[in-house]
Amino acid sequence: VQLQASGGGLVQAGGSLRLSCAASTRFFGAYSMGWYRQAPGKQREMVATITPSRHTNYADFVKARFSISRDNAKRSLYLQMNILKPEDTAVYYCKIWRQDTEYWGQGTQVTVSS
Repeated sequence: VQLQASGGGLVQAGGSLRLSCAASTRFFGAYSMGWYRQAPGKQREMVATITPSRHTNYADFVKARFSISRDNAKRSLYLQMNILKPEDTAVYYCKIWRQDTEYWGQGTQVTVSS
């Protein structure tokens, strides 16, 4: 399974970006999936996850600002990021998993200037 993340870029504080993650698997709907991020010198952390039944979970630091969604027909995962802050600067990765198997995308850089 291959995951292709896109949508990152440079944005001013208060701005918005929408990340996308396209997956190659035809069993896309059966996977749980999520977005993670890693800032320089820090550990990778969970941002948001969504289950096959579309139950969502968010890290406290993005609640009410970010929204995760999925389109099973398009085999795509999304992360709408609003009211971006400089501390949101990181490489954002998508991940999908089912049972004991997981796959990671290559990451997309998000840089928020103050």
